[in-house]
Amino acid sequence: MRLTFRKHAPLPVEPGTAGPVRVDPRTKALTKRLRPGDIAVIDHLDIDRVSAEALVACQPAAVLNAARSTSGRYPNLGPEILVAAGIPLVDDLGPDVMSLVEGRVVRVIEGAVHDGDTVLAEGVEQTTATIAANLEAAREGLSEQLESFAANTMDYLRRERDLLLDGIGVPDISTVIDGRHVLIVVRGYHYKDDLATLRPYIIEYRPVLIGVDGGADAILEAGWTPQLIVGDMDSVSDKALRCGAEIVVHAYRDGRAPGLERVAKLGVDHVVFPATGTSEDVAMLLADDKGAELIVAVGTHATLVEFLDKGRSGMASTFLTRLRVGSKLVDAKGVSRLYRARISNYQLIGLVAAGLLALVVALASTASGQTMFGLFGARFDDLFSWVGSLFGGA
Repeated sequence: MRLTFRKHAPLPVEPGTAGPVRVDPRTKALTKRLRPGDIAVIDHLDIDRVSAEALVACQPAAVLNAARSTSGRYPNLGPEILVAAGIPLVDDLGPDVMSLVEGRVVRVIEGAVHDGDTVLAEGVEQTTATIAANLEAAREGLSEQLESFAANTMDYLRRERDLLLDGIGVPDISTVIDGRHVLIVVRGYHYKDDLATLRPYIIEYRPVLIGVDGGADAILEAGWTPQLIVGDMDSVSDKALRCGAEIVVHAYRDGRAPGLERVAKLGVDHVVFPATGTSEDVAMLLADDKGAELIVAVGTHATLVEFLDKGRSGMASTFLTRLRVGSKLVDAKGVSRLYRARISNYQLIGLVAAGLLALVVALASTASGQTMFGLFGARFDDLFSWVGSLFGGA
């Protein structure tokens, strides 16, 4: 009996990308529960670099944005990072897309969001070409943002002059900083790579480790324990808050502190630092006021685009804070390039000893080496006998 095999036509492949939606207007909060294959639904005007890198790390099937990923205010890098990673990005879907039910399975086809045959929302799918055009248009409007940034900077200087110039309002803390190096970790650009590069520096200098919100978790993940945690406590884990670090809650100037209730519920000791700027500014001002010899910054904001990436006028405070502590402040990337771990005397002695031992073993394995060691042994016996005869005669 002859068996015959029939070739079946391949099953049709459905177009687009499908997956369950995960919805949150705050990208930072969404990435905590986003899983590979999910479809991220956000409402993020001008997706910044840090948010894009966090989304890429979660490996979503697609990103749906209710807002415009590049508004034209400044050349933000987030959309380019997402598309370069092969993640479909659909823009300007409108606020209604935020009402999608969590976990609902949808299909994204050429900028449209489908539920079966029903089109739920339509937007603009970003490509390399559209992103390049958006960035070019954004660069033309950058001068307007510079003027706005300068105005915000002067406004902040007027409101926080006493804090910036005289340190008035900085709370007392128990952590000893005077005369020591301080390492401030913010979950910003390449913070993991920079923290790994600084490992020899941390081992040798033992700086005071300050985590700014989620930066405390980054320190724990790297195998260290922070001495101070500074921030509004919106992205730091309970594990970090309970690790034994001193807690400094960043509050608004009017006394409101959104993170105070959470810290109080955990029952951990804390102090409150009212200030207008960002939490990383508060950490730098605190370290400087308490006498830090050197402040090393990981993941903090240094360039104009990084300032604008935060999308709020408060970044003017970061600019002025860097001017305030500039003589002590070093970016982590600079340290990693300039710093080289020094070899201690003990390490040098160990290295020489290991080399001599290897030489002895190599010589002992040869006939000439064995002869040489035999002659050395005979000479040593003669010397020992001579010394013994001197003391014996005496």
